[in-house]
Amino acid sequence: MTPFDARHSPRIVFGPGRLSELPECVATLGVSKLLLVTDPGIVAAGHVGRATDSLEAAGFDVTVFQGTHVNPTESDIEACRAFAENLKPEAIIGLGGGSSMDTAKGCNFLLHNGGHMSDYRGYGLAKHAMLPFIAVPTTAGTGSECQSYAVVSQDDSHVKMACGDPKALARIAILDPELTVSQPPVVATLTALDALSHALESAVCTKRNPISSAYSREAFHLIASAIRPILDNTADLETRGRMLLGASMAGSAIENSMLGAAHATANPLTARFDIPHGHAVSLMLSHVIRLNSRNPEAAAIYETFSSYLGEPLLDWVEETIALAGLPIHSPDSGAIPELTEAATQQWTGRFNPVPLDSESITALYQSALGETQTIPS
Repeated sequence: MTPFDARHSPRIVFGPGRLSELPECVATLGVSKLLLVTDPGIVAAGHVGRATDSLEAAGFDVTVFQGTHVNPTESDIEACRAFAENLKPEAIIGLGGGSSMDTAKGCNFLLHNGGHMSDYRGYGLAKHAMLPFIAVPTTAGTGSECQSYAVVSQDDSHVKMACGDPKALARIAILDPELTVSQPPVVATLTALDALSHALESAVCTKRNPISSAYSREAFHLIASAIRPILDNTADLETRGRMLLGASMAGSAIENSMLGAAHATANPLTARFDIPHGHAVSLMLSHVIRLNSRNPEAAAIYETFSSYLGEPLLDWVEETIALAGLPIHSPDSGAIPELTEAATQQWTGRFNPVPLDSESITALYQSALGETQTIPS
């Protein structure tokens, strides 16, 4: 067997209504002063008030930072760090979507290690301890609650940087599907498609191993059983719970393996054209599956997923993405050389089962961004 390393997962607290157990979870950390990182939408939904009320009733001192932005940049992380510096928190809670959790993790990097987020691009570069972190996702998609990476965009280029360290992994992740009910339908759609891509890419990437593969398979089963009701906004609480758990397991799969070409080609679309991440990944996913099917081992894994579905995986993926009803864009073939150059620099592309080069990446963009489905200039 091929040698591998497996990383720990957070303690998972799963089930409807379990946000109420946040004070007990914090108590296990032996701390009293807390920074809660979130965004204005989560405040408006009432989740922050419920969390802070219960924490304060239990005797904890909690301060809220609600300045999180979508796709947080280095400046956003610095703003959170500056906010937290004088508070001297003993633990950090990230309550919200992937952006809130990335902001919380990024702040955690800088509080005791200093510098800028670009200093931590890669893995294991933080020399000093970090604060205990509790992740409470309100979306079912990124799986950030189960990953030791903060994904942060550069201020000038908007290129995404993956900044990882084992000390950044959450100690506890509270998965309460009741929190995902407040998602706007478009957010639920985009995060669900992101979670699907995580399960499929981690399943075939070259860093897969028995641990990550087990997470990928179970994540796909859960996500496949829930995603279409999520997309048509008919999901009940049980279905939302399956989606949330599947997304978190896909996050654990990434933590123990990696991603591939769909993310490598999607990130330049987001950086250059501000296309939401879930939309960008969905534009590329089926084309990457076609490419990866040339690899016999990847094709065999896809076939196991097809057996579960009772139909070819590629057909099912294309039908599912079509159900999302995402906008169609106008042609701009002139952007492909720029996108290709950016995609060749993406770390995740190194782990695709079919090796990527400029020619294969260009072909992916040409296939995905054809006359009827392309990006704006």
